[in-house]
Amino acid sequence: VQLQASGGGLVQAGGSLRLSCAASRHTFSSYVMGWFRQAPGKERESVAAINWSGGSTYYADSVKGRFTISRDYAKNTVYLQMNSLKPEDTAVYYCAAGKYSSSWYKVEGMDYWGKGTQVTVSS
Repeated sequence: VQLQASGGGLVQAGGSLRLSCAASRHTFSSYVMGWFRQAPGKERESVAAINWSGGSTYYADSVKGRFTISRDYAKNTVYLQMNSLKPEDTAVYYCAAGKYSSSWYKVEGMDYWGKGTQVTVSS
């Protein structure tokens, strides 16, 4: 199972970035896909998640109204559109995949992780 995240970078506060995560085919179609982030000195936290059908989504309170998660089945890719970025959004962002469970949007609910991509928001 392979997950490849991309799209991170340096942006000014108020700006936008779109992260992409390409997944292997057999993972993508049946798994929950999620985005997580980890800032220096902090624990990894959930940012957003989307179930296998795309019918259910989860957003952390800190990103609601600013971030949007979506998935493209034809491209086996999940996206995280990040708008109105704030300096506190600075972190390494990871995409992950897991089977649906009661912890479907949590770190412990994920089975596979990709390498992170750095997002830095300057003030």
